[in-house]
Amino acid sequence: MSKEFLNDLEELVLTLVAGNNDLAYGAAIAIELEQNLHRKVTLSVVHVTLYRLEDKGYVKSKVGGATKERGGRSKRMYSITNSGIAVLKMMKQTRMGLWQLVPQLKPTPY
Repeated sequence: MSKEFLNDLEELVLTLVAGNNDLAYGAAIAIELEQNLHRKVTLSVVHVTLYRLEDKGYVKSKVGGATKERGGRSKRMYSITNSGIAVLKMMKQTRMGLWQLVPQLKPTPY
C-alpha cells in the first residue's frame, strides 16, 4: 500500500464515517464536526470531501430510501472500505510515532 496521507478534513470525515458505518451522510457529518470538534463547515465542503474520499476508494456510498421529511428526496449513505480502514490505521500509527518524539509537555512559566 502506498503511503497516501489525507488532509485534516479528509481524515476527520473518514474517521466520522468509520464511527457511524452505514449511517453516515453529509448533514450528519457536518453537525458532528460542529458539535463535537467545534469546527464549522458548510454542507457542500463535506460533500466534496466525501466525493474525494470515494474517488480514492476509502468510502463507498449508496442511496437510501426517500423520506417524507426530506420532501421525497433520498440520502446518500457512506461506509468505510477496507482501504479506508487501512489508511486510518496508518495515519494513527504515524501520528502516535510523531507524538513519541515530543517531550512531555509542561506549562512554560512566564
